[in-house]
Amino acid sequence: MAGRNGWPLEDDGEDEIALLVKGKHANYQIFFTWMRDLELFHLACSFEMLVPELRKSEVQQLIGRINEQLWLGHFDLWLDEGTIFFRQSLLLVGGANASMPQCEVMLGTALDLCERYYPAFQFVLANGSAVEAIEAARFETAGEA
Repeated sequence: MAGRNGWPLEDDGEDEIALLVKGKHANYQIFFTWMRDLELFHLACSFEMLVPELRKSEVQQLIGRINEQLWLGHFDLWLDEGTIFFRQSLLLVGGANASMPQCEVMLGTALDLCERYYPAFQFVLANGSAVEAIEAARFETAGEA
């Protein structure tokens, strides 16, 4: 996928691959990680946005409102760093492997959702409310349909 799209790739040679993907709103750092002990294939997507202490509570409210609408994956706020991540996992027990289409869907979902909700996060960081941000995001999504 990385080579086909010209995305820089870092492979730690063990259990993690990192990609840098340029989006419309931000550059997205994607981490695919194999968690052996859980037999779990995990994707985390972060973007260039740090949440200051004073806005963390409102961002958490926004994340809760966004996550209520999602069927695949979820957003998280890492409180210590003030970093927003989108995360999802694929359970692969008993020696199962992830297929290329599964990886592509995971990545596509992460990028689509990060692009869709990035403006809502920006709005909240600029002192807007989570309620207003999610309503604006719903309006934007409805306009794209």
